[in-house]
Amino acid sequence: MNIAYNDKTDLLYIRLDDSKQAIINKRVAEDIVLDVGENDKIIGIEIMDASRHVSLDKILPVKYAVAKAS
Repeated sequence: MNIAYNDKTDLLYIRLDDSKQAIINKRVAEDIVLDVGENDKIIGIEIMDASRHVSLDKILPVKYAVAKAS
């Protein structure tokens, strides 16, 4: 799972499945879009105006490691 937040656009994106696959965007609310993949599995969640909907201090900062390219 990956979580990305853009503080300039106030956009939060939560990627639940990192596998490459075709996705369809489904708007479920004015500010929320689901990325749906194979077998109707939710692959990602995009939250616009995230600071209005989510307590960002509860999930950010996210600790992560960057793999070095070989």
